[in-house]
Parts: sequence; structure tokens; C-alpha cells
Amino acid sequence: MASLNVGNLGEYLREQRRNAQLSLRQLADAAGVSNPYLSQIERGLRKPSAEVLQQVAKALRISAETLYVRAGILDAERDRDEVETRAVILADPTLTGQQKQALLQIYESFRKENGFTAGDGAVDAQGEDAAVRGTHAADGTDADPQQTAG
Repeated sequence: MASLNVGNLGEYLREQRRNAQLSLRQLADAAGVSNPYLSQIERGLRKPSAEVLQQVAKALRISAETLYVRAGILDAERDRDEVETRAVILADPTLTGQQKQALLQIYESFRKENGFTAGDGAVDAQGEDAAVRGTHAADGTDADPQQTAG
């Protein structure tokens, strides 16, 4: 199987996993994906979905946006300002979740008015991109990643 052009995502994931002192199996279990699938991602043989990247980022306790950029889902230069703006809003400890959501909605409406769409790296109040929205079960957990694992 030939390597896909997913930047250096696999190498980066392997490095982050090792820094977290996790085995491949431990990370796969924590992220809710199969061990072979995670191995293929690390070797550059598979390009994971945004949902899987979100789960891996959560398990590694790193930024999902960083993984999105490395996987080619987000364009680093074009989306950096938007991601940073959203991150600042989301990180403000003085705002409630509802207030953060309202600010993000206002921000998005201004972006639309100026010709940008929600698919341009949009992130919701939980820090997820638009491609991930709607993949959560009612209890707030991610949908079964095995469905997208291969």
C-alpha cells in the first residue's frame, strides 16, 4: 500500500504518542479506534476523518486543529486567524458556554456577510470543526469511530 500525502501527520502522531508515553494499543483504546487502523495512520497508509482526528487529539490532550492542519483538512495560513479568534473566545474563562456560543454565532454571521463560509475551518463552542458537528451521541460522547475506521 503506497503512502498517502497527509503531510507528516503519522510521524507527528507517533511523536506525540511517545511523548505521552502511550503504546499504540493504549492510544487506540483511549481514542476508540482499532489498533491496526491507528498503526496505518502513523505509517501514512490511511487518511483519518476529522472525527477520528478529534478523538485522537482528545486522547493525546493536544489541539485537534494542529492535527487538522497536518492532515490537510485545514489550510494553516488561510485558517490560522479564524482558528486563533475562535480559540481566544473559547479560552475566555469569564464567559459561559452559552455566551461563547453566541459570540461564535455572531462572528460566523459577520464572516458570512463578508463572503466566508462555515466550511472555512469553522469551529463550534466545543472546539470541533464543522465536519465533526453532529457526530456526537446524546450523552456527549463521539459516535462509534469503528464506522469510519476503515
